[in-house]
Amino acid sequence: MSRDEPTTVPSVDLQRYLGTWYEIARLPMRHEPPDYRDVTATYSLQDDGKVRVANRAIDGDGERQEAIGEATPVRGSHNSKLEVSFLPEGMRWIPFTKGDYWILRLDPEYRVALVGSPDRKYLWLLAREPRIDSATRLEYLATAQAQGYELDELIDTPQSGAKSTA
Repeated sequence: MSRDEPTTVPSVDLQRYLGTWYEIARLPMRHEPPDYRDVTATYSLQDDGKVRVANRAIDGDGERQEAIGEATPVRGSHNSKLEVSFLPEGMRWIPFTKGDYWILRLDPEYRVALVGSPDRKYLWLLAREPRIDSATRLEYLATAQAQGYELDELIDTPQSGAKSTA
């Protein structure tokens, strides 16, 4: 297994990437408890060229949750690497408060995406629909494994089709 940085897609058309993505699967993370379901991420372009990130979910008690953040494309990455912060707007300038959001695989139609962090601690399988076929799921997860991501603790995100809009 290589410990080099994961390889991202060569470039991303940010306009095509915008919109809502459903979380199909993820590696565990403290900001998103394992009982969250109907998780979506909606990306929209702001006037300053940065991307507004609205993550929504339904928690284990059935309550809607929402986190609003901002993503900034990393210079020279052709939009395949973003830095994301969910801190309050006035604190986003603080160093080391941004998370890396690297687009590792993206189908030509912008229907399925594999996103991870370079340290391989975070990984998301996203799709434009609440479900994908098992062959596509396995293919994208094989890409993650080939890039050194450990998938033993992978969480399949339940998607009921319920709107998790907060």
